[in-house]
Amino acid sequence: MPDQLAILDGVVVPAAEARIPATDPGLLRGDGVFEVARLYAGRLFAWEDHLERLVSSARTLRLPLNPATVDADVRTLLQAADPIDGAVRVLVTMGGTRLAMIEPLRKHADSLTLATVTYAPTRVLDGVKSLSYAANMLAGRVAQEQGADDALLVTPHGRVLEAPTSSFFYALTGDQHLYTPPLDDHILDSITRRRVLALTGATERITTRDDLARLEEAFLASTLREVQAITAIDGAWLPATPGARTVEAAARFRAHVTEELAAA
Repeated sequence: MPDQLAILDGVVVPAAEARIPATDPGLLRGDGVFEVARLYAGRLFAWEDHLERLVSSARTLRLPLNPATVDADVRTLLQAADPIDGAVRVLVTMGGTRLAMIEPLRKHADSLTLATVTYAPTRVLDGVKSLSYAANMLAGRVAQEQGADDALLVTPHGRVLEAPTSSFFYALTGDQHLYTPPLDDHILDSITRRRVLALTGATERITTRDDLARLEEAFLASTLREVQAITAIDGAWLPATPGARTVEAAARFRAHVTEELAAA
């Protein structure tokens, strides 16, 4: 069977042939939820956490979702596919469409640059991974127009939040601790973020635009990136890239993945 597969409403098909009805609210209005889980040699990592968040997102949107059915879809898909290092993208729409598909892993550079982009979080969607991701995608394109690799979202009042699809961690010059903006600032409760917090002892800290001038090192963390060093923000190069805490976080996270998969 083709490497890139999908399962649409319980039927395995080549991903390029999966079709969503033009009348589906997920297409027309972005009314739906999604998750992206990492595959390591065909094995799911942190799938239970992703499924739990998918259920929580659906509950907030008042979207009917049966987690057992979604889980069965993903298991069936993995049985039909070759084991690869990649990802499984799962979405459920208000129109009742269930889609899961296997995606190859995109190569990420060892480090990247960011540009700040003004962004106001939508309070009603706190904690929801909805299909309404156009604002996040636009932020990334705006940053690229400024010559950066990705965006760092900052509120109109100057609160630093996260990247469009990743959590933001940093250390200040002269301070050995690792910090990340708090969930109370309406950022996503990232599953990778949770693990990096636990593995590194990082703490939440209200972060302002003024703090960016004081950074010693910083990195992004996400399901697909794992830990990726940041070299510059708004054209200002960080003193340490990758810094010692970034290197340590990357090593600890990769070791944690290996241990969790072995235990499973």
